Amino acid sequence: MNTPSLRRALAAPALFAFVLALAALALTALAPSAHAQGSNAAASAAQAGGNPQPADAATAARIRKNLMERLPQIDKVDEVNRTSMPGLFEVRIDTDIVYTDAEANFLIYGNLVDTRSKRNLTEERQAKLNALDFDALPLADAFTVVRGNGKRKIAVFQDPNCGYCKRFERDLQKVDNITVHMFLLPILGKDSTDKSGHIWCAKDRAKAWQDWMLRSQVPAAASCDTAALKRNVDFGRKHRINGTPTLVLADGTRVPGAINAEQLEKMLAEAAR
Repeated sequence: MNTPSLRRALAAPALFAFVLALAALALTALAPSAHAQGSNAAASAAQAGGNPQPADAATAARIRKNLMERLPQIDKVDEVNRTSMPGLFEVRIDTDIVYTDAEANFLIYGNLVDTRSKRNLTEERQAKLNALDFDALPLADAFTVVRGNGKRKIAVFQDPNCGYCKRFERDLQKVDNITVHMFLLPILGKDSTDKSGHIWCAKDRAKAWQDWMLRSQVPAAASCDTAALKRNVDFGRKHRINGTPTLVLADGTRVPGAINAEQLEKMLAEAAR
């Protein structure tokens, strides 16, 4: 079960539990044992490296058992890990992250932020969970646009009727020396499917795409095998690509939503490190 569904199911007690949990965890943090200090220092170091440390077997089993018994909306807990905060454990359900205490008496939704390093540990963890293997992307179901030397690479999932995609496409024209693998992802209705089909079946897919996205020139009617579009939708559903545009950088980082040219340049530089 995904977290938004679980969050809706538990909306009423969530805030109360959140406050109580913070109070309980604050008391724990005031007087941690030597063992807790050592184990959480190790967890902190591991989390800084992006590799969370599993909770001990007994604690993980107890958290799993209590959560699944008390909250039948949760049918599977994938991981239970220690966090940098004494007494707080990370629970992974698919690609969603929630937090709980050692007895699973409280469940917390939200971001865990290290105020010392000013890092959002929850966002960093979810970014790793949501990453896609760039080399495993089904590039045969995309068309490619190359500018300049094309050394830098991204993949983009876009719907032709998405306003944010049009904005992103305009900004993308300012980025040089890049190869863009464009996946048509028609998720906004029948007209999106029709336009995507005409673009996919055009003699020059890149031109048909840019004529529409940049110049509002409706793609000419064309027909061909459009099975790739269904595969793209299936791929998006499988990997929870729920909105457009969604970018995938060469290092696997997933970027949901429209970003400007300056932001893309920065991300491309980070992905190349």
